[in-house]
Parts: sequence; structure tokens; C-alpha cells
Amino acid sequence: MVQLIGLLLWLVIIPVGIGLIPVHFLAADKRKPGIVLLAGYFGMWAVFEVVTIPAVIFVKYNNFKVASGCFMALAILCAAAGIWLACRDRKEWKLTSPVLLVRELSWAERVEWLLFFILLFFQLYKAAAYTSFDGDDAYYVVESLIAQQADVMYKILPYTGRPTDLDVRHVLAVFPMWVAFVAAKSDIHATIVSHLIMPMVLIPLTYLVYYEVGKLLFDGNAQKKQRENLPVFMIVMAMFQMFGNVSIYTNETFFLTRTWQGKAVAGSLVIPALFWMFLSIYDGRKKKGKDIGLWILFVCINMTAGVCSSIAVFLACILMAVTAFCLAFTQRDYKVIIKMAAVCIPNVIYMMIYVVMGYSYLLK
Repeated sequence: MVQLIGLLLWLVIIPVGIGLIPVHFLAADKRKPGIVLLAGYFGMWAVFEVVTIPAVIFVKYNNFKVASGCFMALAILCAAAGIWLACRDRKEWKLTSPVLLVRELSWAERVEWLLFFILLFFQLYKAAAYTSFDGDDAYYVVESLIAQQADVMYKILPYTGRPTDLDVRHVLAVFPMWVAFVAAKSDIHATIVSHLIMPMVLIPLTYLVYYEVGKLLFDGNAQKKQRENLPVFMIVMAMFQMFGNVSIYTNETFFLTRTWQGKAVAGSLVIPALFWMFLSIYDGRKKKGKDIGLWILFVCINMTAGVCSSIAVFLACILMAVTAFCLAFTQRDYKVIIKMAAVCIPNVIYMMIYVVMGYSYLLK
């Protein structure tokens, strides 16, 4: 029971509470439970990055314990603030009953959605019952286990168990430490959390991003004819994921066999989320809408890229630069370049820290 409460708190309640903050600044028609959950996870990971990276660099002893305590306090405070904002503005929320949503669907759509959920649950079943073990687990999963059991982050080399200096390549990508945090607070072994709990969380989250992308591509809330394409799009994406294992390096392979690794999360969740934000901003500009919440969420997604992988930060900046210039020329509004550059500020700080640490490492 304690384990279940810990998982429910840190994988559902806290993310939902945090997600209510950026969603508060969105238009009323965009305040949906799925967006709240996605915003909550990206916001939670951004908070975790802000707390954990300084602890890794500057705290010498028991840095995981220090980071966990600070993150708990800050996350609970943010979740409480989000819940307070939602309660204060509850009259502005326009939620539709799931039963009514199902009734609005045609029988063809119902069958298509049923097929998609069968594919989704099949993937979840395979991820849980036939979990795969990868050579990188010797580093990433063991780092999570060391943090859980020894209260230190990146101070012990997983391959030998001996003390080591900070590894510049890995120490700024703190996703294994978040896995360790969930394991510690739910009193579950870090290996079980990595191989069993994380796929049950991250796979649905990824499809939730695809769902939001599909709604924007097919305008699923408007025309019925276009709305019928949405479940087909989800089925196609599920099939791509299931049959994309044409090599060990494809994104689909990482998505289903290395779900718990930060680089898999970066490729499967963070990069699609960036495209979701690009489409959302373009959609908002078409409708002349101004949603500050989208830009707040944009910052959180960028910071999540750093949590997952150092190279993902660079890739995110390149994607944003290309998109900003395309939007500037097509929309004749060059302010979007300034806005995109402002969103990249956390990424620039992250890369500066990486360069300084790398230069200091070379001088040793």
C-alpha cells in the first residue's frame, strides 16, 4: 500500500498539480486533462533539473539526499499552487464527460479507437512481461540504484563500485536520478522502477503527445470528417512503433526496449513534444491567439531535454532556430525569433555549464 501511494503521489498527483500552473495561462478551450498531465511532467522534470544539477556539481556528500529534499519541497509547493489556481478559476474550465465524448463518435471511430487501445495495451503488456535488458543498463540503471541505496549521485563508478570524478558526459543528464527519486519515495527497487514502472508511464505519455499533435494536424475538435482521421493517425503511429525495429539504433527500438533511458525519452517524447509546441504556436498565430502558457510549457520541454540527454539540448536549439526563421518569413512577424531565443536561454546556460565542466576536466 505504501508503494502504491508513493507511485500515485509522484507519478499522478504531483505532476497534475504542477501542470495546472502553465495550463492556467492557456485559453479555456485548451484546458484539457491530457494537456495538464503532459505539462505537469515537463514542469516536474524542469524543476528537478533546476534542483539536481547544482546538487551534483556543488554538494560533495549525500548530494542525492539534498537534491531529493529540495525537490520534494519545491514540487509540493508548485503542485499546491497549481491546485489553488485551478480551484480559484474552476468556473473557467470547460470539461466534457468521457461518456459524451464517446457518444459523439461514429461507430467507425469507436472501432478505430478500440483498435488503437488494443495496440497500446499490447505494447504495455510486452514491455512489462518481456522486459529487455540492454548493455547500457550497466550504467544508467546502476546509477539509479547507487543513488537510491548510497544517497550519492555520480560519485561512484557503476562498473567498478569505486569512487570517481564527475563524468562530464553524463552528470548533467539527470534522468536516472529522477528514476532513483521515484524508487526511493515509493520504496521500490530502482531496477523494477526502470524496467516495469517507467514503461507504464512513458509509453502512454508519448502517445498522448501524438494525440495532441494529431488533433492539431487534423483539426479534430472542428470538422467531423477531419476528426475521423485522428484514430487512424494514432493506429499508424502505434504500428510504426511496433515494427520500427529495423536496427538497434532506431527511435522505435529505443522507445520500446530502452524506455527508461534518458536518450530514449529525448527521442520518443521530448522531440515530438517540441513539434507539438511548434504546431500549437502556429495554430495559435492563425487564430490570433496569445497563450502565455504555451511559451511556459515550451521552456519546460526545453529544460526536459537537458534532463534526458546533453545532445538533446543542442538538437532542441537547432530545431527551434529553424522553426523560428520559417515562422518569421511565413507569418511576417520577426518577433517570433526573439521569443524562441528567449525560450532557449535555459539551454544556453546548460551548454555553458557543459563547456566549462568539459574544459576543467581537460585541464586536470
